[in-house]
Amino acid sequence: MTKPIIAILGAGLGGAIAAFEIKAAVGSRAEVVVVSRGDTFHFVPSNPWVAIGWRRRDAIEVALGPVMARKKIGFTPVGARRVHPSEHRLELEDGESLFYDYLVIATGPELAFDEIEGLGPDGFTQSICHVDHAEKAAEAFEAFARQPGPIVVGAVQGASCYGPAYEFAMILDTELRRRKIRDRVPMTFVTAEPYVGHLGLDGVGDTKGLLESQMRDRHIKFITNARVAKVADGMMSVEEVAEDGAVRATHELPFAYSMMLPAFRGVPAVAGVEGLTNPRGFILADRHQRNPTYRNVFSLGVCVAIPPVGKTAVPVGVPKTGFMIESMVTAIAENLRQMLDGQEPTHEATWNAICLADFGDGGVAFIAQPQIPPRNLNWAAEGGWVHLAKVGFEKYFIGKIKRGESAPFYEKLALDLMGARKLKA
Repeated sequence: MTKPIIAILGAGLGGAIAAFEIKAAVGSRAEVVVVSRGDTFHFVPSNPWVAIGWRRRDAIEVALGPVMARKKIGFTPVGARRVHPSEHRLELEDGESLFYDYLVIATGPELAFDEIEGLGPDGFTQSICHVDHAEKAAEAFEAFARQPGPIVVGAVQGASCYGPAYEFAMILDTELRRRKIRDRVPMTFVTAEPYVGHLGLDGVGDTKGLLESQMRDRHIKFITNARVAKVADGMMSVEEVAEDGAVRATHELPFAYSMMLPAFRGVPAVAGVEGLTNPRGFILADRHQRNPTYRNVFSLGVCVAIPPVGKTAVPVGVPKTGFMIESMVTAIAENLRQMLDGQEPTHEATWNAICLADFGDGGVAFIAQPQIPPRNLNWAAEGGWVHLAKVGFEKYFIGKIKRGESAPFYEKLALDLMGARKLKA
């Protein structure tokens, strides 16, 4: 008999780990096939380091083909043009089709630079969302360092990934001080968040106090409730919005270097598929990570539709952090195992969050259980140990990808001792 096919669309932080964990869960009972645009895994959390020359891209890359072959996972690097869930079919970019019995969508987002005039690597600001962007940002930073001037860093309205913006602002400050040019560089942090440290999560522990303190200690000015109107060459127009939605103040911010995180939306392969996505193109999922309309379709990571945490004056999205994504992976793997046994899925991800925000010479760590409030655990701390922990985690995670592992037993043991579980009891 032909084995059922489990297709995984995307091979980033979530998709690659999902392939390994799902294959381990279903064994030889199903074929697991990964569809990826390109054949290389990039460790995205290291992009801020690439953007200032602390890492080369080859240090954070893994060739996926040999790893997948070794784990007996099918792999195609051509990408998907369109998902046809009613036909159980992926239309690939080379014109071929892949039919599946189960689909796991882990595409990540499309970067919506076009929603703001002048934003992005094709405009006047840099990005650290992709390693290609980070390399371009590094070139621009070296040119900037020869002729320093003002810097503007942050995240625009609708963004849902704030940690890297804070990381990059602080890392820039650290590198500028090491080069002895910090005194020539006024810095401004611009964010859609209602306050510094909101992070799209209404804060975690005292992230508000910790991050505001870091900003002041490093002489970084900040504008919150900010809506970027447009970006020109060397000038950013920002509207500061009051709680009632009225424009409280306008700011014309000159810059010689800028990195602004964009808003996200669903990728074109899924956008507009009725019943599959919300109007923004994010995948609709129930508490089992399964689509309510297409019951053989699961989703994980940044592509999942999650409503905002409370009302804000400027649109603020919810981040999908690494451990939160890994909990989605485990829930999906266990639910697919149940479905292959003819059972209905019962497993739910905890959506717990464990984050390390590196500042180059220190950092902030937080644990939120679950990530979306109200929480059972709400903790944040800072110190030089965070930078060392982030470096160690980078090496560890890239090593897991090279070995084709999702979570070795010692990782599970350590997380259990911390009380950081991936599945709800």
